[in-house]
Amino acid sequence: MSQLKHIAALTMVRNDDFFLRKWVEYYGRELGKENLYIYYDGEDQNVADICQGTNVSVHAKIGNQVVAAEKARLKFLSEQAATLFAKGYDLVIGVDADEYIVVDPKLGIGLREYLSAQKIDVSLSPLGLDFGQKLGEEDDLSIDETFLSQRHYAQIGTRYTKPSIIAKPCRWGSGFHRVKGHNFHIAADMYLMHFGYADTRILAGRLGDADRMAQGWKKHIYKRSRTIRYATEKKARDFDRWTRLARWVQTWCRPPYALNKPAMFELRIVVKIPERFDHVL
Repeated sequence: MSQLKHIAALTMVRNDDFFLRKWVEYYGRELGKENLYIYYDGEDQNVADICQGTNVSVHAKIGNQVVAAEKARLKFLSEQAATLFAKGYDLVIGVDADEYIVVDPKLGIGLREYLSAQKIDVSLSPLGLDFGQKLGEEDDLSIDETFLSQRHYAQIGTRYTKPSIIAKPCRWGSGFHRVKGHNFHIAADMYLMHFGYADTRILAGRLGDADRMAQGWKKHIYKRSRTIRYATEKKARDFDRWTRLARWVQTWCRPPYALNKPAMFELRIVVKIPERFDHVL
């Protein structure tokens, strides 16, 4: 077994305590709370009690319009990652508070153990799964139960196959969607699970958030919320078969406008998550 690596996880949050609670709970268990770095975007934000034991700081709000603010946010987080490498970390994970990197439980190992065994030059990408809510079958998402016992349907999404794990200082593009100047590599048996649009109640709350609307998030939220419709209406495919195929397709297919991002021929494939994941997250 490889020697365990020293791994940090970082995120930036604003008005997102629901998902942050799960983020701290999950990554704290996998990496240790002392290795979590949380940056609050805006001095008007109150630090949640769940952050106790982590490295948390509050910063002046970064921008007022979504595109410019997102670029500035990832520039800031890339700089913070560089400081963590200087402190002696071997790897840094950068994700939003509603994104959780999960190792397939069939391997019987946790995230730190899995990543410690990987040879990573610059970055490593999990395969992206964008969760929806199957209306008529799945109730409101509760923080008191595991997410994967409540949500069972996800679209295989290239937007969430991100180079979230880096092994040296570099520059993430907006939303962690790419590492500038470098290719990406998709790991086997590891998934980035995105839950930001997996609940109609939470979506309604975001659309009612005056701060988000003022920044120009309305169009983005409506567009991404299609995952609920896909989860509800589309036939769910076999998880193992289609995730294996998706890794191959996303590895070899690239959009012409961004050769260091994955593509998948605009396929909208919904898979049903196997029961073996129910208690992981």
